Amino acid sequence: MNQRTAETATPFLHFSVLLSATPRSARLARLLADAHLRDWGYDSEAARHVVAELAANAVTHGRVPGRDFRLAFHLIDGTLRIEVTDTRSERLPELQPPASDAESGRGLLLVESLADRWGVTEDRFPRKTVWAELRLAPPEPEI
Repeated sequence: MNQRTAETATPFLHFSVLLSATPRSARLARLLADAHLRDWGYDSEAARHVVAELAANAVTHGRVPGRDFRLAFHLIDGTLRIEVTDTRSERLPELQPPASDAESGRGLLLVESLADRWGVTEDRFPRKTVWAELRLAPPEPEI
């Protein structure tokens, strides 16, 4: 869903999609975020990385066979809120330093460094939403 309010009001932009919990869909989540942000006039490498990490975590750690995950993002007054909801609420993400020889486990550290703030919201069982907020630079005016 993509919605815009009246031009006189502060723009509220929203996108939401349900994706299968597969690595291919995690990649698709990043591509969709990039396409919609560019369509709205924003280009944010940080937002692409955050979406990629949260979607990858949803399909890696939050996957339940036969259940999808939801990617949603909202843009209000220059703040982008990214939300990834999966159906594994008994496994809440925790920010932990990885072992020095670990090949993975740095996703939330990346989210922590790129986002202005992030967190986890427990939803109706069995869902949880991991969210991150980023302040985006205003889009370039069209010439």
